[in-house]
Amino acid sequence: MSQISLTATDLVVERSKALLENIFPSPRNFTIQFWNEDELPADSYSTFTLVLNHPGALHRMFTTPVELSLGEAYIYGDFDIKGNLYEVLEDIYALVKMNFASVDVLALVKEIQGLPKSGPAHTIIRRPAHLLGELHSRERDREAIRYHYDVGNEFYSLWLDRQMQYSCGYFPTGLEDINEAQARKIEHICRKLRLKPRERLLDIGCGWGGLAIASAQAYGVRVQGVTLSKPQFEYGVEQATRQGLSDRVRIEMRDYRDLENESFDKIVSVGMFEHVGRSHLPEYFSQAYRLLRPGGLFLNHGISRRGQPDDLALLKGFNNQGKILSAGQGYLEKKVLGLGSFSQSYIFPDGELVPVSEANLIAEAAGFEVRDVENLREHYALTLRNWVRRLEERQVEATRLVGEAVYRTWRLYMSFCALGFESGRTNVNQSLLAKPVSGKVDMPLNRADLYTSNS
Repeated sequence: MSQISLTATDLVVERSKALLENIFPSPRNFTIQFWNEDELPADSYSTFTLVLNHPGALHRMFTTPVELSLGEAYIYGDFDIKGNLYEVLEDIYALVKMNFASVDVLALVKEIQGLPKSGPAHTIIRRPAHLLGELHSRERDREAIRYHYDVGNEFYSLWLDRQMQYSCGYFPTGLEDINEAQARKIEHICRKLRLKPRERLLDIGCGWGGLAIASAQAYGVRVQGVTLSKPQFEYGVEQATRQGLSDRVRIEMRDYRDLENESFDKIVSVGMFEHVGRSHLPEYFSQAYRLLRPGGLFLNHGISRRGQPDDLALLKGFNNQGKILSAGQGYLEKKVLGLGSFSQSYIFPDGELVPVSEANLIAEAAGFEVRDVENLREHYALTLRNWVRRLEERQVEATRLVGEAVYRTWRLYMSFCALGFESGRTNVNQSLLAKPVSGKVDMPLNRADLYTSNS
């Protein structure tokens, strides 16, 4: 290499070091290693090493919106991590959010943009979602679901449990393995619904059919499940047929909004209402209310976020189109950090989280009575850590099936989600809703039946 090239490389490294000192100031507990093996050491014991793989890495990592750029730079290998991924994500998230709030953001962004852009071309394996049409129209919702779930049943089967449950497990002691935790989650839900033989159960967003099949087997109910994912639909139908349940479990590839002239004794929705969208939640709960027989129960299980001061705008009601008043993000969170931008682009396009209090207020406005709310966030953290560990153990197979970028995408997002549940930034709630008839609901006066022989 020529002296000019060495001088240019050294210059880029020194500029990068100065910028990184601004972004991650002392005291810093991790080491930063550059493509030429130079290092910016930790101030004390180094818990992990952030490896920049080429001169354009920093430019790609911190172009706004930062969350999206960091995610893309990781999944496409512009930088790597040596050490515990959970520690890395927690530290970088906290430092970026804190320090971007305290420095001259525009000046910092301008300096970063002045760094080289050059680096290995990204081999595009999983393009970001670009959905067309009206937000939460039937066709756009189908495309959003396809983007996430049509990665392939083989990929999901590598790290999910035997029943292919892609939602929070239930860990009564914290020592259960993922198969037992998911079986206990299904039992916990069925007990809350007080299922009885020959009742009709609707499973909205039934996934691969695990809950539908298990509830039919254990409680003798007749189940109708609906999903928008073709691979999930085909898998669920095959499993129901294989287990001799075709007469009691009917799975359809259908939008829940298209169910008409139907009546169900009980309704369950697990991990689906996050896809509905804040402005469409009145429609979601109203449709469930119409489909539920008087006196029936609806268990809504879904991820929520912690309420913010802006959410108090909800108390002012709805606008004149019946839509929920939106709570906005500030400039820093939305334009600079781009919180949620990676998930919207690569994980769950059009997904939207609301506080559980808001969701249940909308449910009440639709006519439901809230009978029980349970927060299972610690259980979801355990579930995610199980999934990440199982995915990492099957890295070679996963990469062969879907490619390195998809493997890194799921590893990154599930690790970050685990930290969100552990910190309380994110919650997952089971809300048991009733449709009273003359003020009466078929429920016992206590909760003892939920836990008898269940621990």
